Amino acid sequence: MTATPAVDPTMDVITTAVTLGREGHVTRARNELLAIWADLGVSGDPLHRCVLAHYLADLYADAAVALIWDVRALDAAEALTDQRAQEHDASLQVAGFYPSLHLNIADNLRRLGAFAAAAEQIGKAEERAAALPPGAYGDMIRAAIQGVGEAITARDAAPRPTSPTAGGTE
Repeated sequence: MTATPAVDPTMDVITTAVTLGREGHVTRARNELLAIWADLGVSGDPLHRCVLAHYLADLYADAAVALIWDVRALDAAEALTDQRAQEHDASLQVAGFYPSLHLNIADNLRRLGAFAAAAEQIGKAEERAAALPPGAYGDMIRAAIQGVGEAITARDAAPRPTSPTAGGTE
């Protein structure tokens, strides 16, 4: 028997806004997520803050602004427990969040030309990659870690063509 996830209206609203962003409605999605953030505050539910900040960062082409949101997502993950994550989805382990969170911070730092700091963050992503699940998502994150690592080594600050805001509208 599979457990049914608890009803979580905040996650539902976050998911709806993220979907808008993925459909190209970047400004609207950003505004909706910012409104939710204002309601949550910096001491709100760590799962909500982590997920919201992680996806909100993807809606900014400006690496400095995206970095702020990615750091907020990482801070929220550090306050998140497996128990809370599993209330939303029984398969979640907080350890599996970290490779992507460090990857995104590394990518923003790289885009800002802070290559030493970016290398430190990509190293943390690599160290934690074993926590990624098998399958498409884990493979995607592992490939992105490798790609960003190569870009850091090459001192390439250009946005990657696969980044969420590549080709997106502001």
